[in-house]
Amino acid sequence: MFANHFFVKADISFHSGFYPSIFDQAQKPQDSSHMTSEEGSKEEKEHEKEMDFLGKPRDWVERFGRHFMLTEHTHLEGGNEREILPWLRISAALDPHRIETYTVAAYWLRRVLGKPSEAEQFLREGQRANPNNYDILFELGRLYRENLHNPERARGVWQLALRRWHEQEDGKKDPNTLALDKITVNLAKLEQEEGHSALAIRYLEDAKKVSPAPEALQERIDELKK
Repeated sequence: MFANHFFVKADISFHSGFYPSIFDQAQKPQDSSHMTSEEGSKEEKEHEKEMDFLGKPRDWVERFGRHFMLTEHTHLEGGNEREILPWLRISAALDPHRIETYTVAAYWLRRVLGKPSEAEQFLREGQRANPNNYDILFELGRLYRENLHNPERARGVWQLALRRWHEQEDGKKDPNTLALDKITVNLAKLEQEEGHSALAIRYLEDAKKVSPAPEALQERIDELKK
């Protein structure tokens, strides 16, 4: 409960204080994907809708009152994103098994604040507490590929993430197909960049089975077969 409280504190800080109050909880964002979503992505568009929780003023009193409160949805930028990190650190200390704490913190450390070594250290902490978690392994692979430019190490970590996914999710009634899609698509991209078309096709075929956009993946497969 307390770990969740401090994670929410990080989200509030990320939004510069513009956040649903206890009276607006029906419109509160349901997950943290918006904290790591790319500009123009589906997640970002959905988040914009979710954060329109104030609506139009119901009367002149409410309209007047809004002059004295935050009414604009913004995100931290310009290095101020570091303000969310202490909250995430406390959240991880209180609940070391909350996976998104590690992945969200690592995203901002490596992608925005330019601190990949600190991101790796935090992910390794998460891995020690959750040794078989495929989400942490996936984010670790992204760090090696995108920030440290080490495709061999990224491949090994992503292949391990794929094995862990199958060990934990195969046979479930409602498996985490989003994670499988991310892992296989990134492995396919890596193999394509390394000139291994056959392997790239194999991963894309696996991704196509669970992807929300199988047609796009089939187009990539057709291109690789030419």
